[in-house]
Amino acid sequence: MVTLIHTLADHGDDVNCCAFSSSCLATCSLDKTIRVYSLNNFAELPYSPLQGHTYAVHCCCFSPSGHLLASCSTDGTTMLWDTGGGGRLAVLEQPGSSPVRVCRFSPGSRYLVSGAADGSVVLWNSQSLKLYRSGNVKDGSLVACAFSPNGNFFVTGSSCGDLTIWDDKMRSLYNEKAHDLGVMCCDISSQPVSDGEHGCRYFQMASCGQDNQIKLWLIFFADFLGAELKYKCTLSGHSAPVLACAFSYNGQMLVSGSVDKSVIIYETNTGNTLHTLSQHTRYVTTCAFAPHSPLLATGSMDKTVNIWQFDLKQPCAGSSVEAESKVAVEDWSEDDVSAWLSAENLVNFVGLFKKNNIDGKELLNLTRESLTNELKIESLGLRSKVLQKIEELRMKTISFPVTIPDEFLCPITRELMKDPVIAADGYSYEREAMEHWIRNKRCSSPMTNLPLHSLMLTPNRTLKMAINHWLETQQK
Repeated sequence: MVTLIHTLADHGDDVNCCAFSSSCLATCSLDKTIRVYSLNNFAELPYSPLQGHTYAVHCCCFSPSGHLLASCSTDGTTMLWDTGGGGRLAVLEQPGSSPVRVCRFSPGSRYLVSGAADGSVVLWNSQSLKLYRSGNVKDGSLVACAFSPNGNFFVTGSSCGDLTIWDDKMRSLYNEKAHDLGVMCCDISSQPVSDGEHGCRYFQMASCGQDNQIKLWLIFFADFLGAELKYKCTLSGHSAPVLACAFSYNGQMLVSGSVDKSVIIYETNTGNTLHTLSQHTRYVTTCAFAPHSPLLATGSMDKTVNIWQFDLKQPCAGSSVEAESKVAVEDWSEDDVSAWLSAENLVNFVGLFKKNNIDGKELLNLTRESLTNELKIESLGLRSKVLQKIEELRMKTISFPVTIPDEFLCPITRELMKDPVIAADGYSYEREAMEHWIRNKRCSSPMTNLPLHSLMLTPNRTLKMAINHWLETQQK
């Protein structure tokens, strides 16, 4: 279930982009401003709106830490802002002063990419604020960009319909004609998927365009082998050009916004439509999932930004609590801890835990004394609640101390298989999930999207024995 919980109507013109950090939402507009809101109550921060661009602001994005906010504009500049007090830190001028359409931070905040209407792509050093590398797409304006999860590669989309993969030296590694009438947006999921046949780890990418289509791709990134791009499938539902698309933090959902004024939320594994939202009265230009809370923001040419909340019990909700079963808690990152806090209704502590760099190992070592003396949680009731949740987590850690081998997970459900079967594409799936796939008149492979020459499912007894043996070892 998705519920509209708030509408922001502060911009005086079309909303072009919205972006989340762990504690804030930023929006930008044709009215030349960037506005920043607190996720606690959606109140605008005291320093908002941010003003400095002399023409329309096309894109905004937070650095991974949330300490920096970037914005880019028709005025040919990308600006960096301090999210603590709203101060402007830098003005980065695009070579040629062409209108800048998109900007993105790399996952490690080492780089900031800016792409412009003349096709120029600039890689800025986020620390020195100097131009590091630059290049150009073959044709058209650069309108979309997304980084690989390791930050070593990024993908750009152009108004001529090309997707281009670049490395961090600005070398063009791969080019694909993706959308005949032009790419409008692209995004790469931070969560990997598995190619069971070759044992490879892929990341899913989504692209959307003027051809009314959303396409899913599989991208394999290897530091020494470059990049490989494979078409997976096309998602249907929109009746007009699709202007925006974005993955949820856990990669289980994809959201899109269109000229048809609708927002569609898809289940990534199956391509099924989960929700269609039709509250905007003009084109939907932007959409974004919050990284550590079950929130979705959608912006439109109707000058509003709608904030939606997902039911936390929904298995595809935005927070990545599934990491609990697939990554040992002591190996959790700070982001995994933030996702866990959100799922446990402790979202108000996300900022505090991030500030104190609490990762999985630190989380398991927290005590009543450290909550009081180091984290300064004064309320006895809140300390007790946090400790209770940590203790429950410790018990789960004792019961499930290791990661489930990826080859034991069904590619459709991403859950441990109980009755694995081999399909005609050579991949193994959970029988119930694959039978459901076929019953829905899908005659193509869930992994390759190629036609299945047979719908016969053969029990994979060898894999089942291996799974049972692994389960037995976990119970000793």
